[in-house]
Amino acid sequence: MSFFPGFEQRRVSLGALSLNVRIGGSGAPLLLLHGYPQTHLAWHAVAPELARHFNVICPDLKGYGDSDAPAPDADSVAYSKRVMGGEMLRLMAALGHRRFAVAGHDRGARIAYRMALDHPEVVAKLCVVDILPTAEYWDLADRKFAVNTFHWGFLARDGGLPERLIGQDPDFFQDYLMRLWSGGYGALDPEALAEYRRCFRKPENIAASCADYRAGYTLDDAQDRADQAAGRKITCPVLVLSGDQYLSTGENQAVDIWKRWAGNVSGAVIRSGHFVMEEKPREILAALIPFLTSGDAANL
Repeated sequence: MSFFPGFEQRRVSLGALSLNVRIGGSGAPLLLLHGYPQTHLAWHAVAPELARHFNVICPDLKGYGDSDAPAPDADSVAYSKRVMGGEMLRLMAALGHRRFAVAGHDRGARIAYRMALDHPEVVAKLCVVDILPTAEYWDLADRKFAVNTFHWGFLARDGGLPERLIGQDPDFFQDYLMRLWSGGYGALDPEALAEYRRCFRKPENIAASCADYRAGYTLDDAQDRADQAAGRKITCPVLVLSGDQYLSTGENQAVDIWKRWAGNVSGAVIRSGHFVMEEKPREILAALIPFLTSGDAANL
């Protein structure tokens, strides 16, 4: 099955790092960033339609899919969202884009909003799908979080524990999370699920994704809090799209929380599990395309 009809698949070298990237369409540049435990295929149900309006760039993040997965450094700096955001800027610059819109889901959304905070001159518009800022989510942690979002703490453990346990049966671990977060596989494409499993089985990807979450517990959280203390906010327009099952913040709280981080925030709650782009693609497109085509981002 061709998940991205008309798209080109390319490896883009950023010096020592090589990324697997899908590129399609023409028009204003739009970077799409996926989350855990997936690959760029997370966007397959919406990318072809988006490519009718934009030049769409869908990379596998470092440590995911078929992109390089360098061994984590001791303090996980290389997998901090600041560093990974810098890599996305280098990718877009290599493709000729100095200013662009970005939409991110899950871990990809954390990279996306960090880019918007660190590089306001580059990110024209930002869409975050089914996340809250990292510091906010840690502060909301309670009994329900500890059970339903157990992976945040588990993956952040050091000493090789999560890598070894996941590595014993990566298919089971990934399938468990996909079922837990989607409410079942009915809305997810079986061929996409098979690709997610293929990539997640790689030991280097398991190690990298654990480093991603360790950075979320340490560096990413600290950088969020430093921005809060300094009064720094996202300056571009922000669209917040949330499923109604995963965040556990109530029907409208996600937008209200993001208003503490940006001056121009709109959003909607979609009746969906966590994998909103795959479960409810029409609803995502109905919200995302008007947001992206209004104002300056349409003329990048």
